[in-house]
Amino acid sequence: MRIAIMLGIATLLGAADLSQVIESPDATAILKKDALPAPKVYAMPAGCISEDPAVIARGKYIFHNLNGKDAKDPAPEGLVKILPDGKEKQFGNCVACHNIEGAKGYGNIGPDLSNYKGLFMDSGARKAEFVYQKIADARVDNAVTHMTINMTNGLMNEREVCDLTSYIVSKK
Repeated sequence: MRIAIMLGIATLLGAADLSQVIESPDATAILKKDALPAPKVYAMPAGCISEDPAVIARGKYIFHNLNGKDAKDPAPEGLVKILPDGKEKQFGNCVACHNIEGAKGYGNIGPDLSNYKGLFMDSGARKAEFVYQKIADARVDNAVTHMTINMTNGLMNEREVCDLTSYIVSKK
């Protein structure tokens, strides 16, 4: 409304230069703060992939949930819904874009991960390191990905990426 009033006044005064009535904030600081860090290659740690049911349960929970306090079920042992600073933990919510066994309300933006173990792991077409890197920072081999940048942005830690990778590559 303020701009409309200023434009009206400028028109009444016959002003041709409207640069004084149009706000043009310097967004440099905002853009710098919001800029993504450079893509980063991660080495999958030894012992990352596990068939332990507790690890698979954590990975499954991360895959199917988003917000800590609003997540559907209680977090499995080893995951917390509310961080020490009182903020909600953002889980993966991978199901918003991907399908996988048992998914409800899955998306179709990302690849279907159903039977990933049989189709990709057992055939040798992919290794767990590939999945780990995709989850950690998918921009390494796809600069225009729409996938969340999880480790480079600090959304997930190494253990969470290992749990999620273990779930995706596991037999379900």
